Amino acid sequence: MPTRTDLANAIRALSMDAIQQANSGHPGLPMGMADIAEVLWNDHLKHNPSNPAWVDRDRFVLSNGHGSMLMYSLLHLSGYDLPMAELRNFRQLHSRTPGHPEFGETPGVETTTGPLGQGIANAVGMALAEKVLANRYNRSGHRIVDHRTWVFMGDGCLMEGVSHEACSLAGKLGLGKLIVFWDDNKISIDGNVEGWFIDDTPARFEAYGWQVIPGVNGHDPADIQQAIDTAKAETERPTLICAQTIIGFGSPNKQGSEATHGAPLGEDEIAATRRNLGWNYPPFEIPDEIYAAWDAREDGLAAETEWQMRFDAFRSDCTELADEFERRMSGELPSGWQEQTDQIIRKLQDEGGDVATRKSSQIALNAFGPLLPELIGGSADLAGSNNTIWSGSVDVNDGTEDGNYVYFGVREFGMTAICNGLGLHGGFIPYSATFLVFADYARNAVRMSALIPAHNIHVYTHDSIGLGEDGPTHQPVEHVASLRLIPGLEVWRPCDTVESVVAWKCAIENTGRPAALIFTRQGLPHQPRSGEQIEAIARGGYVLREADGPADALIIATGSEVGLAVSAAEELSSNGINVTVVSMPNPGCFMQQDSAYRESVLPSGIRARVAVEAGVSSCWHSFVGDSGQVIGVDRFGASAPGKELFEHYGLTVEAVSQAVRESLAASK
Repeated sequence: MPTRTDLANAIRALSMDAIQQANSGHPGLPMGMADIAEVLWNDHLKHNPSNPAWVDRDRFVLSNGHGSMLMYSLLHLSGYDLPMAELRNFRQLHSRTPGHPEFGETPGVETTTGPLGQGIANAVGMALAEKVLANRYNRSGHRIVDHRTWVFMGDGCLMEGVSHEACSLAGKLGLGKLIVFWDDNKISIDGNVEGWFIDDTPARFEAYGWQVIPGVNGHDPADIQQAIDTAKAETERPTLICAQTIIGFGSPNKQGSEATHGAPLGEDEIAATRRNLGWNYPPFEIPDEIYAAWDAREDGLAAETEWQMRFDAFRSDCTELADEFERRMSGELPSGWQEQTDQIIRKLQDEGGDVATRKSSQIALNAFGPLLPELIGGSADLAGSNNTIWSGSVDVNDGTEDGNYVYFGVREFGMTAICNGLGLHGGFIPYSATFLVFADYARNAVRMSALIPAHNIHVYTHDSIGLGEDGPTHQPVEHVASLRLIPGLEVWRPCDTVESVVAWKCAIENTGRPAALIFTRQGLPHQPRSGEQIEAIARGGYVLREADGPADALIIATGSEVGLAVSAAEELSSNGINVTVVSMPNPGCFMQQDSAYRESVLPSGIRARVAVEAGVSSCWHSFVGDSGQVIGVDRFGASAPGKELFEHYGLTVEAVSQAVRESLAASK
């Protein structure tokens, strides 16, 4: 009968062998945390390797994702569909064992980790998801949502500021089913962290409102077991288990040093480690009795079967709630969604009204929110400016079954990463909001939302120099273009309420990827449209104003500049120049349309083209060609009323009209 040490050594052996074969990787963490992982996965983690998507499974997040071979070893040993061939193929092209864990590539991986600190923030979102779902669906005699979120993190995660943002909020949210192991090995890439990291981490987390269990021996199964039992007994506070470990445990000449952090041990040291651990098996060989002791498939099936019986009983007593729960966890939108939302959009088109698109965004939330119990979100202390609170918003801290709003505080990075976790957990459509200029604070989490991908709607208001008196520190001239560079991120900059609501609808429906919705502070004019034009909005770009006759020129615009473009086209028309205006709220989406549609919107025969957007101009030159012109803002803004700034930077009817005339002259 294998001992716990034997089971942990299987992780160490697989990790050092795979990393050596790849000649790349991080053996120190898997070898140092193997004992903790063995106790957690064999005695406490609720999961079913045969069904990694079971909705009431525990979530396990390896925040220090560079130690990915720990996770791959655990998944392989416990019975997930991750054969030994994939471990042998570690870090190779098209393998299911990439250098850092990637959601969707490997069964059992709950989120993509690697950028330190974001995994713990994702996990906060997952734990919040569990709490909010439990408040809504659990009833007397029926507990269908009851799982924990477990996290491994290291010193690097703690040094990254996003961990502070997320963990501070987690304490306030009372996430009692969030349990985090801090791998306190005192080593990072540059050596002993005492040279640059002397925080009193236990005191820090106690100040956050966490339960802290200090001084746990990370190589003593009994000590680990006791710490986990204590953590599970606490239901009101998240728990930090301070686990003292030796990085690269078992390596006789390298353990305890940065030499094991990010490089293979080497053939000689691996041989010495095998002798030191008493692991007498060749590379990639695991004895049958160790496989049998690790296999979690039978217990996992039993746990899911027992839960299914409880859910069936819940369905008998609470049929509508059970149906709603299943729909939400499957990611399906409510019945009648298309018909209801199309009707809402037509009504808003008929009603008209000139408003700031940040207000249009709130109109969308008020229209769609009652249809979507899965909608959850908040703002980084800017709710009144971002207009993220809608008529049905309920603070998640109220503890009611309708909690759907999070007061994130000034935590842009943490907020965005937490919402990534909410989206990954399932059962939610998360949104998060701040001023567009502060998207830079959240940038890496926005990137991760697209890379994972996670369904997360990034709401950004106060989108240009139109912000006005707050000045260049708050005026985002480069941010829209920067967001458009992120692969897989749908970026919308709508021009009025109807485009704003369509953008929200597309972002909600596109469950497989994130979106950024860009809104104005200043009021914008309502644009007339036909039903066909309304349908075309979702294609990213469309003809908003037809030329009065055969078109002489095109004006392409987004957001607040669409009204400007229309006014310029009308002025030009009165002087005998026929101009078509194209509204392009999402250039990336437009470029994905078929060539025939793109040609119908931007006919190649019309070479006189002007693009206008209150931001950097670089992305528009390919749309206007050599004969065209781009009117933008290629420098930082200034402090003045928004209307004056538009005039100062040449965003006027006169400037657009003159650019069209010059483009016509150049195209002849």
